[in-house]
Amino acid sequence: MAKGQTLERFSYEPPKLKDHEVRVSATHCGICYSDLQAIDDDYGITKYPFVPGHEIVGSVTEVGPAVTLLRESVRVGIGWQARSCGRCEDCLRGDDQLCKEVEDNGMWTPYGGFASSVAVDERFAFPLPDGMPSEDAAVLLCAGLATYSPLRAYKAGPSTKVGVLGVGGLGHLAIQFAHALGCEVTVLSSSPDKEERARAFGADHFLLAGDTAALKKLVRSLDLILYTSHSVPDWTRVVNSLRNNGHLVLIGFPPTDVTFDAEELVVHQYSITGSFLGNRATMREMLSVAQAKQIKPWVELMPMAQVNEAIQRLKENKARYRIVLVNETDREGV
Repeated sequence: MAKGQTLERFSYEPPKLKDHEVRVSATHCGICYSDLQAIDDDYGITKYPFVPGHEIVGSVTEVGPAVTLLRESVRVGIGWQARSCGRCEDCLRGDDQLCKEVEDNGMWTPYGGFASSVAVDERFAFPLPDGMPSEDAAVLLCAGLATYSPLRAYKAGPSTKVGVLGVGGLGHLAIQFAHALGCEVTVLSSSPDKEERARAFGADHFLLAGDTAALKKLVRSLDLILYTSHSVPDWTRVVNSLRNNGHLVLIGFPPTDVTFDAEELVVHQYSITGSFLGNRATMREMLSVAQAKQIKPWVELMPMAQVNEAIQRLKENKARYRIVLVNETDREGV
């Protein structure tokens, strides 16, 4: 209900559907780290009362008068984006995730997925592959899209050496997607106890981020590095791990400024860039690849009623590796 408070039960009238919107009865909703940041208004844009949640799976229960893409009873997934203006330069070229009205496009507006139902533009409710578990799909809709999109953008494949910085909610999926695309995958982590699991996800190499000697061996060896954590690495060593024309892509939000020797960018033609989710075509492609390659997030299931306990687990870095909330069908949503 306000910044700094724990979540509590909140009742509201379901938003009236617009012409191209559908109502989805939410059965599952993942918890993303950005939910925590929004709850605490880290972005300075949260409007209270605030209902988080943007990794939603459920069934269409109602359609607006102009809906043509979906029908009632179809199982769909919804990620961070719930709408776009469709008019700005980015939308017109297919990058609707970069829409100029981004602050109003999130699934949190007006109310998010920690709820019994949500309303969403039909373009951003994606029919899910048969046989894909709802809890897996929930996580893929955000973390899966975020990690697959840069691999696709930079044409990662069998000849690509990929580094994944961090083995968490994003990182464990980045490893799986890179491995599925045939890349040679090197994982950098601050936690030695994550090596066994990283290799099980498909990592070919595992290095401790604080192991100076090991990192020296990485110099000029990686084509693409995905930063998937919220830690503060030695950015100079990370950048120097790139080959000429290599790319460092920030997927997670660094908690501090990224600092490095800018001359290295010129001499080696590095690029440092960000990647914000992905467009609708990439979402559909990602879901298809995940189903075909059997890419599965490691999920903990918790009832929606225990949302505050789930949030605390995530804050304490105890989640392995994503938490998905499940609605109880015989009770109203939160």
